[in-house]
Amino acid sequence: MDMPVSLLDRLFAAGLLIDTGVDGLYGRSGKFEEIITRFEALIDRFGGADNPEAIRFPPGMNRAHFEGSGYMKSFPQLAGTVHSFCGCELDHVSLLQCLEEGKDWTGQQQATDIVLTPAACYPLYPTIAKRGALKEGGGLFDLQSYCFRHEPSKEPTRMQLFRMREYVRMGTPSEVMAFRQDWMERGTKLMEEVGLPFEIDVANDPFFGRAGRMYKNNQRSQNLKFELLIPVNADAGPTACMSFNYHQDHFGKTWGLATADGETAHTACVGFGLERIALALFKHHGLETEDWPEHVRRALWG
Repeated sequence: MDMPVSLLDRLFAAGLLIDTGVDGLYGRSGKFEEIITRFEALIDRFGGADNPEAIRFPPGMNRAHFEGSGYMKSFPQLAGTVHSFCGCELDHVSLLQCLEEGKDWTGQQQATDIVLTPAACYPLYPTIAKRGALKEGGGLFDLQSYCFRHEPSKEPTRMQLFRMREYVRMGTPSEVMAFRQDWMERGTKLMEEVGLPFEIDVANDPFFGRAGRMYKNNQRSQNLKFELLIPVNADAGPTACMSFNYHQDHFGKTWGLATADGETAHTACVGFGLERIALALFKHHGLETEDWPEHVRRALWG
């Protein structure tokens, strides 16, 4: 009996993803990129009328800001740092010798002031804090960035380098909670437009270690995180393609974010996993976009 071909192998065979030899690190074809571009235009249609401030950060962020965020306390297993050669000519000779002999040459590398961005919103908070107190009514920001998380996998939805689109709301607790609730309703309508099956459920982040188990329980018990889940991988549970997060005053306290009244700002965000959504579309509608249902094509192509 022939073994079923995995979704990842089908994507490779169709040329939609390009194998680099590293699990979770893939090239994307123009056809794959077109779906992401058109889905982002759909996101704009749902969220653009709110007039968010658009900011685009690079996929690397200030290491001092990264350290100040507390990310290493909660998710050390996912972090990625940027290292470079900082030696002299003699060190270079040693490095080349290691390469020629097939030995580990990375000992010659030193950490730089850049780390790989773990989530699109992480560079935002210190940036906005430098401006001073938020204006009356708070702030709303539109972000998109490549992000890195070190979790190599054969599941195509678990990429190590991927793009995240986010709307981030800063303000009072009532303002940011209303934002999150509104986007949970918008997210439902958005996914219905592109014909994807989904469910929304309470969730938690992958906190590390013994203390992480407590953080996970607290996050769930307080309903701080919800995910919109779509079945994509054959041998795994449904995949989180959108998330709706209430951070309470965590980032407000961390970075000194203040409302117009001088109170500590609360924050919330809605995140779209762009590659995951594209994969869900290919999974449920087929690898040939010309054959997708008419209402889906109309939603994406207009």
